[in-house]
Amino acid sequence: MKKRLVLKCLLALGVCSPGAWASSYDDFFSAIKRNDPDTLASLAQRGFDLNTLDPGGQHPLYLALRDESDRVAMFLLSRPEVKVEHRNAKGESPLMMAALKGKLELVRRLIDRKAEVNKPGWAPLHYAATQPGEASLPVVRLLLEHHAFIDAQSPNGSTPLMMAALYGNPKVVRLLLDEGADTAMKNEQGLSAIDFAHRAGRKETADAIAAAIRAKQSTGRW
Repeated sequence: MKKRLVLKCLLALGVCSPGAWASSYDDFFSAIKRNDPDTLASLAQRGFDLNTLDPGGQHPLYLALRDESDRVAMFLLSRPEVKVEHRNAKGESPLMMAALKGKLELVRRLIDRKAEVNKPGWAPLHYAATQPGEASLPVVRLLLEHHAFIDAQSPNGSTPLMMAALYGNPKVVRLLLDEGADTAMKNEQGLSAIDFAHRAGRKETADAIAAAIRAKQSTGRW
């Protein structure tokens, strides 16, 4: 539907023939998948819109990040006309996908392009905290440096600390605790971060959260 609508608009403007546009459209998304920025540059030079959505309504920058086509993502971010805040039907932004993939330099460039670090619902910090690899730690730290809300709540009330406790790197859990993440918060199911850690069988993480809770309880007591 979206593809046909864009085609009709271009035809009405006399920009291209049906066959030429269809070929460019297919070449564009194929180039994203194979991490080929040269083809995108050539298409852009011929007037192809770098913000064209795929049939599922996904933005090219989001697709490049999702598919880890890093050279394409870098190319798109170098183009001022490329939108960095387009969100898909699930409310996901390119910054959220870069955070999930642990792509520090791409996260940095998105922030430089004024991508929103904080947003209602699932936020980039949730996605960064979910990433289990070593790359997650510098991404979480960078988001916090740019004022990411540490206790952001998802639609079901989950916080970044909860996501890190369930899926993420134990070092991220410790970083969030050190930065003051609230250990007492619960989601809609009544589960706290330590409950998430216990459910996942992550004893080291549960112990770290328990130690943070004890430290808070003992503050100011003799």
